[in-house]
Amino acid sequence: MTRPFYILLLLTQTFITKSQAPWDLQQCIKYAINHNISLKQSALNNEINKNNTNQIKASVLPTINLAGSHVYNFGQTIDRFTNTFANTQVLSQNLYVSSNVVLWSGLSQINNIKANEYSYLSGIETLKQQQNDLSLNVANAYIGVIFSEEILKISQNQFNISKEQLERTQKLVNSGVIAKSVEFDIKAQLANELLNVTNSENNLNLSLLNLKQLMNFDSVTNFTIAHPDLNIEAAVILENNTLTIYETSLKNQPSIKSGAYALLSAEKLLAASRGKQSPILSFNASMGTGSSGLAKNIIGYRTSGYQITGITNKGDSVYAPLTELISQKKSFADQFIDNVNKSIGFTLSIPIFNGLQTSTAIKNAKLNTYNSKLAQDLTKQNLFKNIVQAQANVKAALNKYNASLLSLDAATESFKYAQQKFNAGVISSFDFSTSKNRLFAAESNLLQAKYDYVFKIKVIDYYKGNPLTF
Repeated sequence: MTRPFYILLLLTQTFITKSQAPWDLQQCIKYAINHNISLKQSALNNEINKNNTNQIKASVLPTINLAGSHVYNFGQTIDRFTNTFANTQVLSQNLYVSSNVVLWSGLSQINNIKANEYSYLSGIETLKQQQNDLSLNVANAYIGVIFSEEILKISQNQFNISKEQLERTQKLVNSGVIAKSVEFDIKAQLANELLNVTNSENNLNLSLLNLKQLMNFDSVTNFTIAHPDLNIEAAVILENNTLTIYETSLKNQPSIKSGAYALLSAEKLLAASRGKQSPILSFNASMGTGSSGLAKNIIGYRTSGYQITGITNKGDSVYAPLTELISQKKSFADQFIDNVNKSIGFTLSIPIFNGLQTSTAIKNAKLNTYNSKLAQDLTKQNLFKNIVQAQANVKAALNKYNASLLSLDAATESFKYAQQKFNAGVISSFDFSTSKNRLFAAESNLLQAKYDYVFKIKVIDYYKGNPLTF
């Protein structure tokens, strides 16, 4: 291999190693929170709630509307701007701006705004709770991967021991020291342990798949996790008692905060429903103008002759001049200036009977408030129950771990003596395999107890509000 090629290969391997650096628990949790589809949907729903809250806030502002019309009338009609009859086609145009604002509505609008604000805050806390739950699930899956990797190592170690034992047995069989059947027994044991290795590899792949699915990690590149030093410390268990953890959880658990905001929202909705019994006072104003195709300006008159308008006492006729008005079409601009009209006013609406709608809304709002109170109480009860159960689980997991330690020590010593006896030809291959299987079971049980205890401790950290990390 030439030196330039060797250097290129070394750099390439270094880049691959860095690009496939193991993920620690915090990285996995952060990636999961940023890419989980359910969390993204909840975040979008919160944005919708935020927009609705802003819209409700804006509903107390005055409304301003601009409108216009361009109308052709046919047949006999009264032109609204000239107040004259017309038998021909008449074009009329109208433009107006209007505004309206509610001055008083029994604080219904204000309480409705506050109810939506609390509902939005409740949604934010619910999203945080979903993030925490996802973090706990990722931590469980992460520990599951570590456990699967450790089981695979034990399986491979057991396989290697049997492989070495087979090589030693074959030499003894070839020299005629032991029977051929012993070799077959070891081969059978080796095949069984190869199956254990295969099953352990499959379980590891499934554990990795489970973790990546929680993270929504769809990369086809290699994915490995970091192996933290997990030391079992019994002192962690009773560091805080149940009541202390519960009081801490009441302050930091998003589910509790979400329920509190939901209750406040229900109370404000009840106040808003009661406010609908109050009279509603509104102020409105408008300004408009328009034009008509019949509108004209009189610019003079002219005499076209005379007509008899009466007779005197002597019988003489009385004549009066016949005059015709001289007019011209009134311009569009002049009409829009001259026809401006303005108005202001107040509207008072007093609810008397509306089909029991307000009464029913108040009753339902009371029930929803009471239901929110019950939901909050139930959440607190379940939280206390879960903490008590988590404490009991930690103690049980530690007891199981200590028992597994004793079992492993006994199984290890038993296997050492069995291996010495088998090598000396004192015990059969069946007894040797039995002792070896007991050791494998003891090692597996200890690992399971260890990581089960580690996860149970993480659950306690979860209720304390501590970050999930190793």
